Amino acid sequence: MPMYVYAVVLPDGSEGESFEVLQSMSEPALTLHPDSGEPVRRLLSVPNAGRKAGITSKADLSTKNLERLGFTQYKKAGGGKYEKTAGQGPDMISKD
Repeated sequence: MPMYVYAVVLPDGSEGESFEVLQSMSEPALTLHPDSGEPVRRLLSVPNAGRKAGITSKADLSTKNLERLGFTQYKKAGGGKYEKTAGQGPDMISKD
């Protein structure tokens, strides 16, 4: 389901507070704010068609990028052991 951006329509016709709503494409656009009942209009926004919610690109998860952002990455080495591939921390961790 897509995320739509709406703005409250102020009495003078200008846009007020904006908010996002997760809606099915088959649902009609909102005309009133779900909480306050104020009139709203749906805004045009950039679609996020290349990525699904919660999924990042391979470049975002690259060893270099993770380390740059301060994350530590471990890869499964087998036998319940994991080897560090990026970041700080022990070189190996295990379930023991």
